[in-house]
Amino acid sequence: MSEQVHNRLAMVRAERKVSRQKLAEAVGAHYQTIGYIERGQYNPSLDLALKIAKFFGLPVEALFSLEPFRPLTDEIYGRNRP
Repeated sequence: MSEQVHNRLAMVRAERKVSRQKLAEAVGAHYQTIGYIERGQYNPSLDLALKIAKFFGLPVEALFSLEPFRPLTDEIYGRNRP
């Protein structure tokens, strides 16, 4: 069984106001595949992960990771605040 690939795809897509359908068409995938990736039900191939990163103009490691992502508030402001 393969390891889960964590992602920030839904967040980036929402931030950029890109629909699943538009992203899927741009990278040559089915829109349902994008949803499966976002929910962690499907690990993208390296080819697909690179195409998605290129579409958004981001490094692939900004979107996909083998380790869970830290909350953005931690990354921007430091440790969790009470």
